[in-house]
Amino acid sequence: MLCYNPAMRRLMQASAVTIGFVILGLGLSMANAQKESPPDVPAAIQVSPGEEVVLLAHASGSQVYTCQAGADGKFIWTLKAPEAELKDQKGKVIGSHSAGPTWKLNDGSEVTGKAAGHVDSPDADSIPWLLVNVVSHSGQGLLTNVTTIQRVHTHGGKPPAEGCDASHPNGEIKSNYTADYYFYAPAK
Repeated sequence: MLCYNPAMRRLMQASAVTIGFVILGLGLSMANAQKESPPDVPAAIQVSPGEEVVLLAHASGSQVYTCQAGADGKFIWTLKAPEAELKDQKGKVIGSHSAGPTWKLNDGSEVTGKAAGHVDSPDADSIPWLLVNVVSHSGQGLLTNVTTIQRVHTHGGKPPAEGCDASHPNGEIKSNYTADYYFYAPAK
């Protein structure tokens, strides 16, 4: 449709430009929302080059400890398993973290890992930051291609300094913690 009124033509052109910028802005913000930057971590827990973050999940739950005798006969709290919910950036529960260690998402994908490195948390009262290599996969979903996991930004989770002795063998205690888990897969 031709527009012969110069004022109307300028208004339509300005509207088209504005709509274009809005669409471009939405596209850029959606692209940025999909890509998560890796955390700044010490070399001991850095991932291999060529891996990219495919998921950032916030965990909240407990580290479960059992009172057991060590090789020297002294009783110490020993990690039994984590019990935590995994949440997305909006706080929606997307999965769980449990013994193995295992991470399972509601989409049916699951990975089990083995610690490959650790550093003390900057918070002395918190469990260490970890680098975990994935050793097995099951199901199909977001975790299908995950090869590496980092646990960072930990808060809490350490066992108590007391309460584990010969009068409490096999006793259990839960220590609340939170952490961020970064899941990595080969870059595409």
